[in-house]
Amino acid sequence: VGVGVGGGPWLDTVSLVGPLDSVSMYDTTESLLGAEEGSSLGSDSEVNGSSASGRAHRADRYGFLGGAQYSASADSNLPVNVARQRELKWLNMLNNWDKWVSRRFDKVKLRCRKGVPSSLRAKAWQQLSRSKHLMEQNPGKFEELDRQQGDPKWLDIIEKDLHRQFPFHEMFTLRGGHGQQDLYRVLKVYTIYRPDEGYCQAQAPVAAVLLMHMPAEQAFWCLVQICEKYLPGYYSAGLEAIQLDGEILSALLRRVSPLAHRHLRTFKLDPILYMTEWFMCIFSRTLPWASVLRVWDMFFCEGVKIIFRVGLVLLRETLGSAEKLRDCQGMYETMEQLRNIPPVYMQEDSLVPEVVSLTITEALIERESRVQLQRWRA
Repeated sequence: VGVGVGGGPWLDTVSLVGPLDSVSMYDTTESLLGAEEGSSLGSDSEVNGSSASGRAHRADRYGFLGGAQYSASADSNLPVNVARQRELKWLNMLNNWDKWVSRRFDKVKLRCRKGVPSSLRAKAWQQLSRSKHLMEQNPGKFEELDRQQGDPKWLDIIEKDLHRQFPFHEMFTLRGGHGQQDLYRVLKVYTIYRPDEGYCQAQAPVAAVLLMHMPAEQAFWCLVQICEKYLPGYYSAGLEAIQLDGEILSALLRRVSPLAHRHLRTFKLDPILYMTEWFMCIFSRTLPWASVLRVWDMFFCEGVKIIFRVGLVLLRETLGSAEKLRDCQGMYETMEQLRNIPPVYMQEDSLVPEVVSLTITEALIERESRVQLQRWRA
């Protein structure tokens, strides 16, 4: 509990892995493990809700040409002078990083919550995650591993998954294009770097988001930090860590929205049914892109606490009142509602303030994680 990266104060992980004797969730979440012969994260038309949208003539400011992630608004709502001031502040922080995180971490956290300037996001994520430090400790390691063959078992599955990752983004729209090639390299190298883990299909969208912001080598080391420090055990066979965190989420929901918690328990909706993709893909396949980036900014700074908070806010806003539950009179209707969360609850202007103000602390999550772990092992 509370594992930090290199002693840094900005990373707390409570995704605990223990020898769980309960029935595995493999059957319900098989597709996220990448253990099948084929890929199962949905067809081209299903990924990212892209079936209802065609391609735009020009990419939006995030690089999307269409699909559910496409943003029609051309520019940020932030005034130019404010954006420039934030950029200058971030440049100063990044140039004096060790001093800032050791002496003024609260200020770093506040600025991450306001959003990292897009021009500096790659550098900020690498500093926050300490993947830059890890890469510098392993010069030439990525290229060395990239030259190796890799296990054909994993490579076949990775190959089949490439075209499913953000097919409406300009980096990944072409089969065999540079984006897909880099994605293949990053995922292949990870299977060589961690042969005990291999490949999990939920790693593909995570790696793709990183590649939208940084070159392959940098993306690889950032992925390593996500898999090993932020979300340890999430991408391992069996998915015990994600199952345990699902129980923690349910226990926390009882505090945040007793009504939503009672409704889900009434219809025996196990958390693993609705939160697996949210947590394992860090909401990259769920939220509008502006919200995805804001969540990732906070996640890299504050750790898994942010994923719990986002999940709790979405559950509370979707199922947290009698009026909202009128259309959820059964298991199927409730799952449909959670698969199609009203956009108003997911927009950055409404979501981020709710996430920030939610009184779910690291200490509370850690305490609940210990309780749930004892129950699992009992």
